[in-house]
Amino acid sequence: MTTEDEWAQARQRSRRVFLLSGFGGLVLISALAFPAVYLTSLTASGGARYPVTAAWLAVLMAPVVALLLRRNIKEQDSTDTVVAALTRELTEAVRTADHEAAEREVQARGQKFESRLANALDMAEGEPEVIDVIERSFSSTLPEASVELLLADNSHAHLLRMASASSTGAPPGCGVDSPDHCPAARRAQVQRFSDSEELDSCPKLRGRPEGAVSALCVPVSIMGRTVGVIHATGERGTSFVETTVQDLETLAKLAGARIGLLRVMAETQLQAATDSLTGLLNRRSFEQQASLMRRQVNLVAIAMADLDHFKVLNDTYGHEAGDRALRLFARVLSESARAQDLVCRHGGEEFVIALPGCTAERVREIFDALSARLEAAITVAGMPRFTVSFGVVVAGPQEDLPAVLARADRALFQAKRDGRDQIVVHDATGTATPPPALTLDVDELAVDELAVDELAVDGHALDGLAGGLPLRRRNPVKVTDGP
Repeated sequence: MTTEDEWAQARQRSRRVFLLSGFGGLVLISALAFPAVYLTSLTASGGARYPVTAAWLAVLMAPVVALLLRRNIKEQDSTDTVVAALTRELTEAVRTADHEAAEREVQARGQKFESRLANALDMAEGEPEVIDVIERSFSSTLPEASVELLLADNSHAHLLRMASASSTGAPPGCGVDSPDHCPAARRAQVQRFSDSEELDSCPKLRGRPEGAVSALCVPVSIMGRTVGVIHATGERGTSFVETTVQDLETLAKLAGARIGLLRVMAETQLQAATDSLTGLLNRRSFEQQASLMRRQVNLVAIAMADLDHFKVLNDTYGHEAGDRALRLFARVLSESARAQDLVCRHGGEEFVIALPGCTAERVREIFDALSARLEAAITVAGMPRFTVSFGVVVAGPQEDLPAVLARADRALFQAKRDGRDQIVVHDATGTATPPPALTLDVDELAVDELAVDELAVDGHALDGLAGGLPLRRRNPVKVTDGP
């Protein structure tokens, strides 16, 4: 590399040689004039003396001039070498500057895209909004190609198409069905294929209806685990530009990070709001949501349920059996409840249910059906038999939630005291409300299809046999002889 000092020294030498050559020429001409005149006096006379003198002077000056020219040419060559080196370096510097400027422009464009994408993803509150951002990014990044996002399901065994964009309206249609079967996901590296029919192309690219294609596959990682791929296809032989590849890598990185964060937040919120054993709402979350429900709905029924003799079940069959019983009842309770109902494990073997827009008698019917389902589920699961008691109240218009829960707990206590395995409904005064009587027309009973073994008119059960299944009814039954 030629420095400024070397260039300055070369210029100084050239100037010094030029000055010395001029001054030396004058001195030599003056000094050689006498020998030239002397030689002329020996060789010529008369008018021929002048050209002969000039000739002798030229002869005497020729070696000196040759030496001076040689010195000047050598110095000029040296200067030219420095200039050429400077020119080359300047040209290379300009070329490097242009390349760096182009790279900076690409980096600036990439940083701008990354900044805008990060801002858009940060504003997305859930995965559906994240998917919408991804699809819009596809349209801007690859407007003329077909591109899709494939993500693994909860089992991480299958890939699902979550987002797609295509100029033709049809997604690329990658045939890979699992992250383990995708080369890009398995290797955690970007894969490029210029021709799907080449020997080393992905097997999932072959045999497409549209014919041979080129493809670009960018892995998507969530929390350090590759769980999907961005898959883009183009015409055969198409080479995706590097900026496009970088944009898709940026999209995969930021989208994966955002989806992972949202999933962690959702899981954290779910863990904070639910009971770890049963998956139902925990006490704090139930109280928050029930209080909000009370402000939105005028009629709300509150029921408390408790597994009968749960301590005996634990002591006899072990705590694992007790946990299985809690989980089984929670599942049956969730399946019996409506979508708008709140189901909570209040603590231990006690559960609370809030049923908006539901009367006490309607709640009684729901829990009657629940008891039958629970008995069948216990039989299918092969578990020790257990029963559940219920206390039901309807919240007053101005009654706060703790007071309502206290009334429901008193109703539950009465159900326990009166023999368990029953539903007790308390009115606003705390008085138990008897179930409505059920009137049966004996003439309409299908006696040939249902063999009645026992009919307790003043009791709470109608036991019979219908196809080998027990028929139970908690309401008192009133029998009439028909019209």
